[in-house]
Order: sequence, then structure tokens, then C-alpha cells
Amino acid sequence: MPIYTMGSNEFDKVIHSSELVFIDFWAEWCAPCKQFALVYERVAELNPTITFAKVNIEAEPELADSLQIRSIPHLMIFKQGILIYSEAGSMPESMLKDLVEQAIKADVSDIRAKIDEEE
Repeated sequence: MPIYTMGSNEFDKVIHSSELVFIDFWAEWCAPCKQFALVYERVAELNPTITFAKVNIEAEPELADSLQIRSIPHLMIFKQGILIYSEAGSMPESMLKDLVEQAIKADVSDIRAKIDEEE
């Protein structure tokens, strides 16, 4: 599955319509973002059943601000619409692969039940 370029208009739809969503926040001028992009693309290719997306913070400043993205690259992971990971900084491929495995195994049923109760 190719990496999806996401904007604020489809953000909610994407994170709620996919079981697992990885989002890379980046900017064209950011050298570490370019390095991480190579790792991100390789891992995305290895995991075609997971949604991998990118958000250019210069094109989507309101979205980046609403999600409190202060430093890039910044990776967020959503499972069943619930944020389970948010961290700034680049990482090696081995670490991203490990995060994918952890995210797949993560159980969000308790969190989902509490959210459903509150609604």
C-alpha cells in the first residue's frame, strides 16, 4: 500500500476507518525528516495492511498545531482511532519495525470501552 498524503480534511476519516494508522509529520526543509522518510517508506512496504500516511506541516499548519506537533519528524500511531504513540525524532528501521509489532499487539479494548461509556 502506498504512503497516503493526508490533509486536515480527511484526518478524522482516515484514523477512524483504518485499524492501524501511522502518521509521519514532516517538512521539506527538514533534513532528519528526509532521512526518516526512507526508513518510513521501507517499513510501509513491508506492512501493506497498515495505513501509513504523511502530513506536511507547512501545507497543514492548523492540523499540526491542533495535534501539538512542535518538532519534526514526529510519528503518531492510532489504533481504532485512539492515539497510542506520539514521539518526535527520527529512528532506525529496526526501531520502527519494533513499533509496528507493538502497535499490532496493542490492546485498546479497555480504552475503547471507557470512551464508549463517556459518549
